[in-house]
Amino acid sequence: MSTGTSTITSTATDVDRLDGLLGDPWDAGNPTGFAALLEADEREEMHAESERVLDGYGLNAEFVPVGLGGRLAQVDRLVQVMRAVWRRDPCLGLGYGASSFIASVNVWSAGDERQRREVADLLLANRKVASAYHELAHGNDFSRAEFAAVRDGTGWRLDGRKEVVTNLRRADALVVFARTRPDPGSRSHAQFLVPKAGIPEGALRYLPRFPSSGMRGVQLGGAVFNGCPVPGDALLGDEPGRGIETALSSFQLTRSALPSMCVGVVDTGLRAALASALDRRLYGGAAADLPYVRAVIGRAQADLLAADAFATVVTRALHVLPEETGVSAPAVKYLVSRLLIDAMDELRTVLGARAYLRDGPFGVFQKLARDLAPAGFAHVSRAACQVTILPQLPRLARRAWFEGGPAPAGLFRLGGDLPPLDFGALRPGAPRSDGLSGTLVETAETCSDGVVGRFAARFRDELDRLRRDCAALGPRDLTIDARPEAYALAGRYTVVLAAAACLGVGRHGRDGLGDLDERWLPAALDRLDRRLGGPPVLTEPERRDLEEAMFRLARERHDGRRLLDLTGRAVRG
Repeated sequence: MSTGTSTITSTATDVDRLDGLLGDPWDAGNPTGFAALLEADEREEMHAESERVLDGYGLNAEFVPVGLGGRLAQVDRLVQVMRAVWRRDPCLGLGYGASSFIASVNVWSAGDERQRREVADLLLANRKVASAYHELAHGNDFSRAEFAAVRDGTGWRLDGRKEVVTNLRRADALVVFARTRPDPGSRSHAQFLVPKAGIPEGALRYLPRFPSSGMRGVQLGGAVFNGCPVPGDALLGDEPGRGIETALSSFQLTRSALPSMCVGVVDTGLRAALASALDRRLYGGAAADLPYVRAVIGRAQADLLAADAFATVVTRALHVLPEETGVSAPAVKYLVSRLLIDAMDELRTVLGARAYLRDGPFGVFQKLARDLAPAGFAHVSRAACQVTILPQLPRLARRAWFEGGPAPAGLFRLGGDLPPLDFGALRPGAPRSDGLSGTLVETAETCSDGVVGRFAARFRDELDRLRRDCAALGPRDLTIDARPEAYALAGRYTVVLAAAACLGVGRHGRDGLGDLDERWLPAALDRLDRRLGGPPVLTEPERRDLEEAMFRLARERHDGRRLLDLTGRAVRG
């Protein structure tokens, strides 16, 4: 299924309109501002007034393909709109929006025309769809799911438990992952589209909400299905046994888009830390005058830009290089979630005791930090992403990294138009090429631009080391039983891919970066390089200069009411 034309020229207008509807989040009198959102969090509720505003904007249309009456054409555009929600309240980002997105992409990928139309009509009417994957006994290993779908005449009967499902009670339809055969293997499961209106009384029993320290406003429920009848045409796909294949295809979208949305969370967290440092008086001046504080803020700014570059490039790859996102998407989920969580942890030291306040002008920081933490494992864990990457490494090492060409330059031109998104092209399996690594190799061979050239050579050498180490992996190291050293190789590879994305944006995407200080690139590369260990590329004076440049960038963006990401877009408040 293709989303139709993807010539989108109104992204900024749409995001500005949404920002205008939600108002200045820092205004204590704003009914959808941080003060009101914190009060709802204390009550462990979704914020009703904000949901009404999102209904009025028609946020669900962002998840519906253009061909079905929605606005989904470019995934990077969807991310920009959703960041406006996530940077205010991750509970709204997940509980109002991303939950339906996660469920609906399975329908766009595998559903027939009737099923797609049914889900599109629900979402366009401001209704919700939930994805029922998880069973606590098996965590992210959904291939071992025991929830059963058994043939019953022309239909099916559903039996078992689903747990920690977002919006289970609030949804009007469920996408349910179920076992259709008792034997193990990749063809033993299917997905079903189950409208809740058709479930007879007694066939579905809700479980109490699962308590959580983060995302407290999100409904994380469970349910027991007891012989729940569903018709034969509830099956997603033309035959049973395609459930895992559909899930892995859909994960390529969600594993790249959701971490990119979370960049908005750190945008607000960094803004709150900087505001606190400017406000707090220490040793006769502002805390922001202290070298340590400036360095922490500068490092967080560089981390945010590195995460943004990597995540945005891979969301664009869904259109340009869909045959490669089976590896690059889990790489984004693994690394970007870690970059963002680590940045918030380090920023906590800037706020000090203020990082734990639950109200007032800086109270939003502790909520964002709590809500962001599940991003490292929610939906799909970071370890599960490594397990997805591991079996691809020997083939890529032998046949792709230094053999194929670079990715198309248009991949890195952020904000540029893209070919239509083809859900059918997002297939699980082993990629035969790696355009991001090809871009890294080409850049290292052609770039002699001082410090950037040094970083390109550094990451190219790391890719060469990975080639040798990954080619030597044995069969056991390509499974969940792999040694820690094998898992570490997958982690190192994600860092190299992120560096390649940054280099590609720096080389081909400058027109889309406006007046962004060009020192963002070596600053971001340095932050990535420090995750690999080994001798530093920069001297200590060079590093201090870059951290100071990134602090000044954050300060200028903060004072100018502009986002701290690569777009630098002007925002309310």
